[in-house]
Amino acid sequence: MIKSQLTFSSYLKTTIKSKLLEALIPEIISYFSKKELSKNDFFVKTGKIPTSFCFVESGILQHSILVNEEEKTTYFALKNTCTTSLKSFLQEIPSRKNIKALSKCVLWVIEINDFKYLLKNNKAFSQFYFNLIENQIFLIDDYRIDLLTLSPEERYQKLLINEPDLLQKVPLRYLASFLGISTRNMSRIRKNIK
Repeated sequence: MIKSQLTFSSYLKTTIKSKLLEALIPEIISYFSKKELSKNDFFVKTGKIPTSFCFVESGILQHSILVNEEEKTTYFALKNTCTTSLKSFLQEIPSRKNIKALSKCVLWVIEINDFKYLLKNNKAFSQFYFNLIENQIFLIDDYRIDLLTLSPEERYQKLLINEPDLLQKVPLRYLASFLGISTRNMSRIRKNIK
């Protein structure tokens, strides 16, 4: 197994959380293939039906939507996470969002038919998917509560603590959009909080 596959295998083990199912992980990996994106390449485009689900080995993928001709960041898929435009992927309908590489990305991708096959026939993949979705729901819930209960400064400080690399790797305008802060306020907050 090459180093990349070992990274992906470790991620699967950590997410599945079952020693009994680990023997099924090689089959899962066999359905994924490596894909590289250059900076600003799209993984998913608005209006197109996504055909792949991916594990991000390296790089950052930005999820965004257009609101009144302004790009709004809704999510960042970071190293050692999985992503796609899930509803569009599973229901095979056009995506309402873009997913774009903010840097060079190395991804492990699986196509929809193989994804559905593994969900039905591989207990480890079913458990992986269940745990992945559960964890994402927890993150979304926390994010929504933070937007309603924390000040912009507190949201920025939380980002500093939980994802300090984002501040180095992601343009300010995308971070501001993700945190629900204007770019001007974000600049002020960054100056005041070191």
